[in-house]
Amino acid sequence: MNLTDLLAQAGGLQSVARDLGISEAQAASGAEALLPAIMGGMKKQAQAQPAGLEGLGGLLGQLGGGSLLDQVLSPQPTDPSQGNAVLGQIFGSKDVSRTVADSAASRSGLDSGLLRKMLPLLAMLVTGYMARQAGGGQPLETAGSGPGLGGLAGSLGGLFGGRSTGTAGAGGAGAAGPWGGLGAMLDANGDGNALDDILRMAGGSR
Repeated sequence: MNLTDLLAQAGGLQSVARDLGISEAQAASGAEALLPAIMGGMKKQAQAQPAGLEGLGGLLGQLGGGSLLDQVLSPQPTDPSQGNAVLGQIFGSKDVSRTVADSAASRSGLDSGLLRKMLPLLAMLVTGYMARQAGGGQPLETAGSGPGLGGLAGSLGGLFGGRSTGTAGAGGAGAAGPWGGLGAMLDANGDGNALDDILRMAGGSR
């Protein structure tokens, strides 16, 4: 089960659809197009942390932790400000967020302005989910993942297409990971990070 399916199962895509006034099918299409870049940004953060996944777990908590998941799932309209803070951390600038949305628009057929509004909501869902894994909570289906950092390693290893243990899992080099054909297409050079390839195709590689 990929991350889009997990978020849908938890009601995350329904909440995003409600917040943005779109159908769940459109929310799912947008998520499929945007999540590889979000996870690419998370992968970069994991690789940049001196303590690997442990450091990333701490960062997730600083960004809002599991409460971010609850905020999006709440029946109340979601304040995207914390999601924008997450994007600022993983992407570095609003220019990168715009590039990601524009790239996703060309692949999903959805309006780039809509995808820019969707990005912070998805960032909150992903951060909240991963933080719950780091804390041992299992709000979504996480078969085979243990509590604490072991659970986070298993979750990240699968989502990044790598192994299920240790920092190497977060930096795994699976070309498609859980994203199937879309992930393989975006990860053109097979380094396991769709974000790098989006920026490269846009002429904005850092």
